[in-house]
Amino acid sequence: MDIRKAGEFGFIEYIKEHFDVPEGALGIGDDCAILPSAEGELIYSTDMLLEGVHFLRTAASPEDIGWKSLAVNLSDIAAMGGVPVATFLSIALPEEAQGEWAERFISGYAELSRMFNVPLLGGDTTSSLRDVAINVGVLGCAPYGKSARRSGAVAGHSIYVTGNLGSSAGGLQAILKGWEITPEVSSLISSHMKPMPRLSEGQALLETGLIGAMMDVSDGIASDLRHILKASGIGASVDLDSLPMADELRSVCLKYGQDAHKLAASGGEDYELLFTAPREIENLLDFPVYRIGEIVPGDSLIWMWDGNAMDLDIKGFNHF
Repeated sequence: MDIRKAGEFGFIEYIKEHFDVPEGALGIGDDCAILPSAEGELIYSTDMLLEGVHFLRTAASPEDIGWKSLAVNLSDIAAMGGVPVATFLSIALPEEAQGEWAERFISGYAELSRMFNVPLLGGDTTSSLRDVAINVGVLGCAPYGKSARRSGAVAGHSIYVTGNLGSSAGGLQAILKGWEITPEVSSLISSHMKPMPRLSEGQALLETGLIGAMMDVSDGIASDLRHILKASGIGASVDLDSLPMADELRSVCLKYGQDAHKLAASGGEDYELLFTAPREIENLLDFPVYRIGEIVPGDSLIWMWDGNAMDLDIKGFNHF
């Protein structure tokens, strides 16, 4: 097949066709794979980060790259409502990154590991001819049959996120376009460099027993919500004016002529949780969540503005 024509998700579907999933397990298509165990469910996820694609060594400190490498994987565990147990790191390093850079990378990785008490138990190291390549695997656990998935959205449920959208995308724009480093811009860059996985929030949401579907916001809700809709066989309407955004994003976008709503809908790498649930869930949580739309019959994603459906073709990040 030609991946350039099929795209990332066409390639993923092609891979799925070649492998059978054991009975009781969940394979490709969710934030984590699930394997049943005697004490519940084992959940596992892995992500690869490549220099020049996911990070720039010239723009980010080694500590921040180490932090983010782990954070994006812990976010997958959060998306299932799970508890992380251990991580595994494989890294390829060019010669110039095999000294102080590597030491500082591990320092950033270890800082977040300690914060969530998740040990690094293994992996692999090798040299690279040019760029840094990082692959992290994370193992977690959840109660048997209780892991949140993408396939449980039902009509009438509301759509929520756990925090602001678009800040990471704003920070990336600031880096790429060389915007003046003001306190507002620094805040956006920090959101991009050091995301915080919503592990406690994911566990609390799972404990309510009300979650329909859930995943983390890695590629932008314009992409990620479509995954939920496809897995659930349902449609949705999203109110663009309800997307939570930081004041810093609004002010910086106004200054530089950027569309804050588009960044919030399609920017990605916020690593907030995107989930569906009945509205009663709002009364059961001790942290804020933001209602951005509703699950509706059909199979379309409808963008709303001021009560009116908009003819918009908003898409999130695609890896191919």
